[in-house]
Amino acid sequence: MTLWNGSYPFYPGANACFPFDTTRAVIVTVFLSVLATFIIILPGIPGRRRLLWFLQLVLGLFVGAVILNVQFTRDWERGWVQANTSYKAFSPAQVSADIGLHIGLAGLNVTLRGNPVQQINETINYNEHFSWSFGEDYELSYSQGLHRGLPSPILYVAEKFSGQSPCGVHGQYRIAGHYVSLTLWLAFCTWLISILLFSMSILLYGGQMLLLTGTLILSSLLLFSTARNSLRCPIQFGPVSLRTDYGESFWLALATGLLCLLLGLAVIILNSVQPQKLKLIFSLERSSEEEQWEQSWLPAQPSCSAQGGFMVPLGELCPGTATRL
Repeated sequence: MTLWNGSYPFYPGANACFPFDTTRAVIVTVFLSVLATFIIILPGIPGRRRLLWFLQLVLGLFVGAVILNVQFTRDWERGWVQANTSYKAFSPAQVSADIGLHIGLAGLNVTLRGNPVQQINETINYNEHFSWSFGEDYELSYSQGLHRGLPSPILYVAEKFSGQSPCGVHGQYRIAGHYVSLTLWLAFCTWLISILLFSMSILLYGGQMLLLTGTLILSSLLLFSTARNSLRCPIQFGPVSLRTDYGESFWLALATGLLCLLLGLAVIILNSVQPQKLKLIFSLERSSEEEQWEQSWLPAQPSCSAQGGFMVPLGELCPGTATRL
């Protein structure tokens, strides 16, 4: 029986993690609310225009939600490894744990999860964030982790990305994340302009802005790839090493950029080859089926035999003299 049941009093317990990302939840909720609002008025749109209008709405909201969402996610690059490693400094205790690294535009998250969670009379379940965005001090957050007594695997991974590390990747990830975020904000602005131009029926310029949106998204991915390829120091835990790969946000942004690129090119090509069909897709012209459907519901015109079918006053249709009784 040891003092404090074998645990050091200056090591706090695991941080309580919220079950989901609140920023992502707010963004998704806002865009779903907008979608639900427009779905309410969907039955008022007649014929085939209803389906085309709904597809345009879903695609437009999807692109905007993705551009805004990946700004705040922390899974642009991620990796996991299972290893037996020391848990605390100045202690020979070894734990079996899953160690995860999640890199975003504004910083990184290091996850330490015991396998099983309950080991050496403690709950091993940590998720620590270290920010390198402008206005934040990465070295300060790392020093605070040292004072709080975070587990050794978390501090070891965080040290690899510090400014004092010989790996030299801190500045590259920090600058790349800043310019990627700036490029994505520009893409969000061009997306808003394209939505405005399409709503004003300026289809050619709307397609060009959508093409520019896709180009900006793909450019941001290229900027992030330059920082990722510069990692020269391995993150080693005994015989195994922690390797990272592109995460969900990267692939989602890539798919969205290619979608904007294809849609923008399609609008520009159709505007030059078949502008009437493009206007029909954006519901600017009525199809023959809709015209026949509307004509079938019009009231019958009154038939008149006199004056070539025009309405004639009653006195002119029945001329004559009145007989006095």
